[in-house]
Amino acid sequence: MLKGKHVVLGVTAGIAAYKACEVVSRLSKLGANIDVIMTQNATKLVAPLTFETLSKRPVVIDTFERIESWDVKHISLAQKADVMLVVPATANLMAKLASGIADDMLTTTLLATKAPIMLAPAMNTGMWTAEATQSNLAVLKDRGVLTVGPASGILACGDIGAGRMSEPIDIVEAVIKLLAARQDMQGKRVLVTAGPTVERIDPVRYMTNDSSGKMGYALAEAAQKRGAAVTLVSGPVHLPVPAGVTLVSITSTQDLYDAMMMHAANQDIIVQAAAPADYKVQQVADQKIKKQDGENLILKLVENPDVAKAVGKQKQPHQILVGFAAETQNIVANAQRKLQSKSLDMIVANDVTQEGAGFGVDTNIVTLITKDAVKPLEIMSKHEAANCIWDEAVALAGAPLLHPARV
Repeated sequence: MLKGKHVVLGVTAGIAAYKACEVVSRLSKLGANIDVIMTQNATKLVAPLTFETLSKRPVVIDTFERIESWDVKHISLAQKADVMLVVPATANLMAKLASGIADDMLTTTLLATKAPIMLAPAMNTGMWTAEATQSNLAVLKDRGVLTVGPASGILACGDIGAGRMSEPIDIVEAVIKLLAARQDMQGKRVLVTAGPTVERIDPVRYMTNDSSGKMGYALAEAAQKRGAAVTLVSGPVHLPVPAGVTLVSITSTQDLYDAMMMHAANQDIIVQAAAPADYKVQQVADQKIKKQDGENLILKLVENPDVAKAVGKQKQPHQILVGFAAETQNIVANAQRKLQSKSLDMIVANDVTQEGAGFGVDTNIVTLITKDAVKPLEIMSKHEAANCIWDEAVALAGAPLLHPARV
């Protein structure tokens, strides 16, 4: 299952270090090539010879050890890794990684690699819940670092609570999920729009909507993991940019229109999950609008550009266009009209009044609509929904999606 994949596994001085032996054994049986890097203190808990026997490769410990080849070890391991896995990941290791400290072979290699980094945290409950640890965890996740666990249970110190390292089988399953992921979008260029737009009224007020951007960001992340080169055009949101994704930040619907006119022609698949405002204020006030002794304030609104329709008019023969329809009534009928009027190949419709399908939640209930079919899906996470959407988009594309200029 993992034949040809290269795992660089770091072992730190947590009491759960002995479980890393089973992780190496399981990964090796699945065909992975494994290099183990141990910290000096980890060698006091598990002998390097154990890992050398299981991996059939020498264990690396000292940054300055004499080498038989001229490879700079931490660079060569960082470059050939398909994933950097740390088992266990102590609070100390997480703090160093979050701060960019590289004072031994393991942290130096982690800092140098461009491969995905996956941590299996293990520590005392107090250390895990400490504000400093949770702050470091948030920093690492924002940078795209993956984690497995920790679980809750009886800890080595006798405490009961969170901090117990995930079982080796669960860690290996996470590695399989990462390395054996579908790569059916390899070589494709994908553009995803996400989030709301903001339309100014005056210097301190604006109009917007409730879009959180979660669906669009899930789509961008899923496409990148499936091998696509992803451009994410995003309105103002509070979400970390998925690793490996190119971000284009926009604010207003006009900004969105301009960005799409600039980037759309070079894409293979375009998914428009953003929620642009249909209207904007005709004249934005230069100064803050003051109350006028109880008089009503009347704002004159004018239509914004129809971004999806504009993209549809410039659709290239090789392109697949996917739109979204967030509706409150006549869901399928309204979505089908948009499918036709905006030259879409598929539209993703949802009733935002349903529990679990509205703005800001982590789940969605969508219906995938093409000119030939209506396919309702059950409630699922937005990441699961994202992969279902990509499955349909790739199927619609049929033959490999190669831009004419790149054939």
